[in-house]
Amino acid sequence: MIKKIFLLIIVLALGIAAWFVITVVSGNSSKTAQTFSVAKGQGVNEISRALYDKGIIKNKFVFETWLWLEKSEGKIVAGIYNFPANVSIRQLKNILVLGPGNSQRSITLLEGWTRQMMASALDKNSLSGQSFLALTDDRNLWGNDYDWLADMPVGASLEGFIFPDTYYINDETTARDLVVKALNNFDKKLTPTIRYEIERQGKTIFEVITLASIIEREVPQATDKKMIADVFLKRLDKDIGLQSDATVNYITGKGLTQPTAADLSIDSPYNTYKYRGLPPGPISNPGLDSIEAVVYHTKNNYYYFLTTKEGKVIYSRTYEEHLANKKKYLD
Repeated sequence: MIKKIFLLIIVLALGIAAWFVITVVSGNSSKTAQTFSVAKGQGVNEISRALYDKGIIKNKFVFETWLWLEKSEGKIVAGIYNFPANVSIRQLKNILVLGPGNSQRSITLLEGWTRQMMASALDKNSLSGQSFLALTDDRNLWGNDYDWLADMPVGASLEGFIFPDTYYINDETTARDLVVKALNNFDKKLTPTIRYEIERQGKTIFEVITLASIIEREVPQATDKKMIADVFLKRLDKDIGLQSDATVNYITGKGLTQPTAADLSIDSPYNTYKYRGLPPGPISNPGLDSIEAVVYHTKNNYYYFLTTKEGKVIYSRTYEEHLANKKKYLD
C-alpha cells in the first residue's frame, strides 16, 4: 500500500513538473503584440498581476516561480515594453531582464526560402543580410561545430541547413547570433532517431536535406510530400532523371508552375531535366515535414506526378499516363 502511494506521489510530481515546464515554454494568452509598462520599484507580484490582467500570461504562479528559479526577481528593468504576440513566460523573463531598450521582436524564416530570401528578411529587421550570406556561404567557416557538417562537400554553403522558424531577436542580436540560433535549431530537430534511420537507409544527411529541399518547393501538403519522396527515391535508384520543376526554378528564380522550353534546356548541374541524380546541393531550406517525408516516405507504385493549377497532385505509373495527365490537367 505504501509503495502504491509513493508511486502515485512520484507520478503526480512528474505530471506537475511537466505541466510547469510546458507552461513556461509555450505561448501565452495574447494573440497580438502588446505594450506593457513596468514602473520603477514595482514588485514581481504587482507586475505578475498586471500581466495576467492584460492577458499576456495565463498563470501568475508559474510566472513568479520561474522568476524565482531563474533568480531574476530583482533584475526586472523599468520601462515601456513591446511584447510580441503569443510570447512565452521564458521569453517574457528574458525581455524584462534585458530592459525595454533591448525589447525582443520576432523574425520569421519560412520553409522553402533560399538563403537569399532569408537575407532579405534580415535586412528588413535591422540585421545584415550581407553578413548572413557571408556567414552561410561556406560550411568550412563553422569548423566541427556540428557533426553533420562532415556529410557536406568541401566548400558547400549552408543552404538547406538554416532551419525555418520564428526567432526572437533584440537590438544587440547580430547576423551571426541568428545563424547560430538556426543551426542549433536544425541540430535539435534532427533527432537521434532520425539520424539513426538516415544511416540505416544508407543515406547521408546532406543527401536527405538536398532531396527534402526539392520536395519543399514542389508541394505543400505533408501527405503528398511523403508520396513524392518515394517517387523521387525510386527514380534515383533506377537512374531516372528527377525532372523537378523546382530545381529549374532555382536556376531561373521564376517560380513557374511549368518552366519554359528554354528554361528546361539551361546547362546547369541544378537542372534535373538535363542531369540525372541529385543536384549539387539543397535548393531551399526545408521544414521538418519535408525532411521526415524523405526519411519516412510512403511507398507507392508511381514514377511520375504533376501539380494542377489548383494545387492537386496527380500521380502516374507510366510516362504515357503522365503525358495524358499533362494534356488533361495542364494544357
